[in-house]
Parts: sequence; structure tokens; C-alpha cells
Amino acid sequence: MKSVANRLPLHALHAEIGAVFASPCGWELPFSYGDPEAEYRAVRTAAGFCDRSVSEVVEVTGRDRVSFLQGMLSNDVKALVPGQGCLAAFLDAHGKVQALLTVLVLEERLLLTLGSGLAAKTLQTLDKYLISEKAYFKDVSAETMLFMAAGPNTAAVVERLTGEPPLSTPWAHAERKAGDVAIRVVTGSGETGESEAWLYVPASAGEQVWRATLDAGKPVGLRPVGVTALDVLRVEAGVPWYGHDVDETVLLPEILSEPYVSYTKGCYIGQEIVARIKYRGHVNRALTGLTFDGDRVPRPGAVIEADGKDAGRVTSAVHSFALDRPIALGFVRREHLEPGTAVTVKDNDLTLAARITALPFYRRGSIRP
Repeated sequence: MKSVANRLPLHALHAEIGAVFASPCGWELPFSYGDPEAEYRAVRTAAGFCDRSVSEVVEVTGRDRVSFLQGMLSNDVKALVPGQGCLAAFLDAHGKVQALLTVLVLEERLLLTLGSGLAAKTLQTLDKYLISEKAYFKDVSAETMLFMAAGPNTAAVVERLTGEPPLSTPWAHAERKAGDVAIRVVTGSGETGESEAWLYVPASAGEQVWRATLDAGKPVGLRPVGVTALDVLRVEAGVPWYGHDVDETVLLPEILSEPYVSYTKGCYIGQEIVARIKYRGHVNRALTGLTFDGDRVPRPGAVIEADGKDAGRVTSAVHSFALDRPIALGFVRREHLEPGTAVTVKDNDLTLAARITALPFYRRGSIRP
């Protein structure tokens, strides 16, 4: 665990600067800093700054660290050199997602970043596959804080903080100095639909770097952003979160899996299923977008119906500030996936009209109606 009672290590600091807290998924998190829409607009027009320290970080060392993970994860870890990274998935033998993660390659180690609560379970499973390989795993979550800057002014924020802009390639990373603190700056891949930079910060210097980043970014419009705005941003960008939209019942090809997969790397756990679906088959359902009439936002788990029959489930839903209407992510059976298909969503006693919408809802410079 990162902190007592599932609070962020910087909980007191967030309270000091006006955070309003709520407790989703067992964590007391800043839901906003008073104005979720203004926080959202900051990311779309300038820059926002999020504390993402609910994520967990695992350090991998040992001479066989790369070759071992090459056979465990869905992406091509072996093709990476120090300073590069990628998204990846850890699957079971049936191709179902056990974790979504990022992999960063350093000179003498790898860093894996996973969602909250996934590190211990993932390491326990990986340990079962270790036989004679020299690969050693250590959960360093308590020693690491993760912050994310997002928005068109992200590069300016990082340059004002460290003296250098972030690298241009997704998941490229480098050690930089924020004052006298060594941090790792990692280029994100568009979880919000905007430019992003992740800061991996020693926990002992977390408050110092958080304050320094806000001070450095203030002239270019940086402001703190809570979970409410972040959720809208990532749903508009069509990005699923593990534990919300994806769990261990989901086949990797049922989501927008291309960033997570190499189809040329060779064998890994679940590879046969993933390849078979891509080249010779299809999934029976897939993650898609839904756009709603009216102003009611359905709850996760609401039933999606088409032609009077059960067609799927809503997994995440928000009020989109870009579209000024409710939107959702959900799994829908393949025969109803054509964009524009009319469906209904049953949320307890309410029946909501919706239509299937291709993802993403938002890409910088364009919005799907």
C-alpha cells in the first residue's frame, strides 16, 4: 500500500490547495479542486497537473529480465533500448487481461507501471513462471510518486521545470533535474487526447516537485486537475481503465488493443488466442462508444439493448464537456457495433436513448458528433 487508509501521500497538500475528495475504489482522491469543467478546459487549452500516485511501480533487475518479460507480455520488450518504453498487457493462457501496464527500459533495470492493487497479484503470478531465469521483481511503489502533466502546453511546463522539453516519442524517457531532485520524465501516449508527460519522482521529494511544477507551469496556464475532469478526458479519448472498463474477464482483442500488442515478436502467454482472433476469427463483443440524448448519465453496469435484446453493458459514463451531452464506454455485441446504430440503455427504471459511436469521441482538432 502507498499510504495509510488509502490516501495519497500528498493528501494534506491537496487539501491545502482546495481539493474536494471522494472515495472511489477504496482510495480517497481529489475529485476536483473546485471546478471540474475549468480543470478539463485547462487540459484542452493549456495544461493540467494530476497526482497519479495510486498507480504502482515495479522494478525488474537481473540478467534475464528482458528475455523473461518477452515471454510474459504482449508487446516487444526485447526490441526496446534504454530510454524507450511501451504499453503492454499481461494475459492468461486464454488471452484474458490480467493487467495493463507500461514498460520503461533503463540501463540496468526495467520499470513496470500498473494500476492500483495489481502489483502484488501480478508479481505472484509471474513468480510461478520463473524457473532458473535471473529476473528479480521489487515493488517500489512506496518509494515513487507519479504525476502527470497534460495539455498543449505540457512541453513548456516540463521545460520550465527541468530546463529541457520532454522527448517526442511516446514512452521515451530520460532522467532530468527538477531543481536539485533527479526525476524521470516520460512522454505519455494520449490518455487524455492531449500531449502528456509523466514524472516519476522520489517519494521523499514528492511535495517539493509538485509545488515546483505548479510554480513553473503557472505562466503557461497549468492548474491541478482532479479525477472528475481526468475521467471525462480519458473517456472522450476512448481510453479504457483497468478495474473500470477492463478486468480479467476481458479478451485483449475486445478492446482497442493495437498499442499493447506486437504481432511479430513470437510467443507469449495468451499469444495463440490473440493471433487466432486477429487472423482467422473475430470477437463476439468489443469496447465501443455510446452517445446519449438528454442529460442523464447512466451508471456503470447499465444494460445496453438493441432490437429488444441484451446487447452489452456500460462500463464508464460521463458528461462530455466537448459534446455537452452524456457519453459512455461499453461492451457491445459485434452485430450491433456499426456506428450510428440506435440502442437503448436500461438504468434501473430509466430507459435512455443512445447510439453507437466510434472511438475516440475526441482527438485533438476533431470531435465526433
